[in-house]
Amino acid sequence: MMKLSISRTSDEMGRKAAEKTAELIRQTVSEQGEARILVSTGQSQFEFFEALTQMDIPWDKVEIFHLDEYVGLPVTHGASFRKYLKERFIDKIGSARMNYIDGEGDTDKIIADITARIQEKPVDIGIIGIGENAHIAFNDPPADFETTASYHVVELDERCRRQQVGEGWFAAIEDVPRYAVSATVSRIMACRCIISVVPHKVKAAAVQKTLETDEVTNVIPATKMREHDNWYLYLDEDSASLLGEGTKALAE
Repeated sequence: MMKLSISRTSDEMGRKAAEKTAELIRQTVSEQGEARILVSTGQSQFEFFEALTQMDIPWDKVEIFHLDEYVGLPVTHGASFRKYLKERFIDKIGSARMNYIDGEGDTDKIIADITARIQEKPVDIGIIGIGENAHIAFNDPPADFETTASYHVVELDERCRRQQVGEGWFAAIEDVPRYAVSATVSRIMACRCIISVVPHKVKAAAVQKTLETDEVTNVIPATKMREHDNWYLYLDEDSASLLGEGTKALAE
């Protein structure tokens, strides 16, 4: 079941999403002694991570998993998601257990190692964005809805690679790696709760397709999250701007 929130600004949206995430982490730690979360990156998550790092959360009881990473991109590169998570999140909270995807190593071993770790116990919360092409993680359309693997290597489509240039991570599309290690759609759907933080006008068409396309389809991968029992979707006015009034009325 989707719980929809539409905020006036991206800052307000990020704060609301962070407050809900903090609440769920605290509740999970209280109930089971720990929490396990899967986290995305990207420009769309800036406001969310800034707010989340200021929340009162028992991070020493939290284990964090990395959602996706480019194959072959050095951790020193400005677009490295390991660098992003370390600088914008992990360095600010200090005590959480972080499981990075090392895109520079042996890809098969990397996938085997992180798969073994993430499969030890259920993942409580997935922080899952929606791309301009409606991808989730790096599962571009047509996404593989059938695999039961936890992570796989994917080839990035042109729309996805152009998004990375548009967000300023790379100077030209030729600089964007063609392949990435990504959590699968089935791994995302296995999270007990999904929180999606999707701001900005460039995401409006993807949001509209995700919520208002008649059927769940792998050519709009984010539609799959509509089948999840516990999905929180946070939008700002810009990303919600193409939604019909009936859909907007669902917002809490």
